[in-house]
Amino acid sequence: MSKIGYARVSSREQNLDRQLEALDFASKVFSDKISGQSIERPQLKAMLEYIREGDIVVVTELDRLGRNNKDLTIIMNEIQQKGATLEVLNLPSMNGIEDENLRRLINNLVIELYKYQAEAERKKIKERQQQGIKIAKEKGKFQGGKRKFQENDPRLILAFDLYLKGHTDKEVEEQTGINRRTFRRYRDRLGIHREKNYENSL
Repeated sequence: MSKIGYARVSSREQNLDRQLEALDFASKVFSDKISGQSIERPQLKAMLEYIREGDIVVVTELDRLGRNNKDLTIIMNEIQQKGATLEVLNLPSMNGIEDENLRRLINNLVIELYKYQAEAERKKIKERQQQGIKIAKEKGKFQGGKRKFQENDPRLILAFDLYLKGHTDKEVEEQTGINRRTFRRYRDRLGIHREKNYENSL
């Protein structure tokens, strides 16, 4: 039996040190720097392939494994199918219960309750966000997402210049780094178009 740690942060800029320190007793630790909204995580997959019957997968918090009930259930099922169990450090410890089956049952029930609570809280947050947006719209204060480029952005100006000189959207993207779809959106919004007879001659 081995204790296998898994740690995760949502982006490369975030630090794993706190989780790794809490998991320093584990015989092996896998870690990802990627959003928990997807189960397509390289080190999560590697961990699930690595674990064997009798192993204990340890995480500092349940949301390090996944951010929604569906994904957590899939991952936990994979752990159980391998004959391993899950231990979550910020949940109540079951170490005082000698009967292994009872300990596993209670542990699973606690995790299910935590999953339900976390999912309900996320839904409440989304509802509050939507209510806030609705109120802001009614007051005329909601601006939506911030635009990626201002009209006087040097890259955008260069992209328009290349386009008007006859360069294709692909060539504009290669030279400016502005995504083709984004560039078309800005062209339409600002009314930047080639002369029709010029376009037909290309």
